Amino acid sequence: MHDVAHNRGVSDKSRSSRTSPLLGSRAVAIAREALEEIADGEIGEHIGVAGVSRNVATHRFAASVPGYPGWEWNAVVACATNSTWVTVNEVALVPSPTGDALEAPEWVPYAERLRPGDLGPGDLMEPAPDDARLTDDSFSRDAVTFPGRDTKKFLTRRGLADAATRWRTGDYGPNSEFASQAALHCRSCAFWVPLGEPVGDNFGVCVNEFSADGTVVAASYGCGAHSDTKVATDIDSGEAFDDEKPLY
Repeated sequence: MHDVAHNRGVSDKSRSSRTSPLLGSRAVAIAREALEEIADGEIGEHIGVAGVSRNVATHRFAASVPGYPGWEWNAVVACATNSTWVTVNEVALVPSPTGDALEAPEWVPYAERLRPGDLGPGDLMEPAPDDARLTDDSFSRDAVTFPGRDTKKFLTRRGLADAATRWRTGDYGPNSEFASQAALHCRSCAFWVPLGEPVGDNFGVCVNEFSADGTVVAASYGCGAHSDTKVATDIDSGEAFDDEKPLY
């Protein structure tokens, strides 16, 4: 009697699975097959089943659909009393019971959501009060000043260093796709104009209209339009060959 009492929960669950075709592996397979007909992509693992009534059950499957975090696939199956024939009533992508899909995402301040290129004509963007790239004190050790130029705010060394990092790691830095395939670099190119202090001689502006014209590039950047570029040719003589001459 002790063994029977100890296993009562397991026995009841097994008996339920045997007596209800809606809870067995065959019902799970039928539900999955029905969902695969409407889903774009793979149906995830079976994550549970819920009984709607004696003859109806809902099988739940994990979903990984772009734009739908916290959602899951549901297939409602039915079976008549004393029958083993399982049919599909409804299939759908629904919010998970956890409620994650219905919760608003964590608030991100506008200044943190803004990305390069978001500013358009007529848009206004006021610097943040605590913007580390700027200072009001021209006598600060961190201020970057220029003779003969007076502004209400001054660039900081932090702001200049951040810019140098973007230039070095961006599309015109030494690790970009162009630079990795270039045999010659900007430092030795006639189209490269060094920026000088306070930026330093590791950056310059490209003035080649067929390359990165008007863009700040790293001295170690390179492209196929270097001023010393030579293109090999297989023609050894000046004799022209007429490839349109009739064969007959």
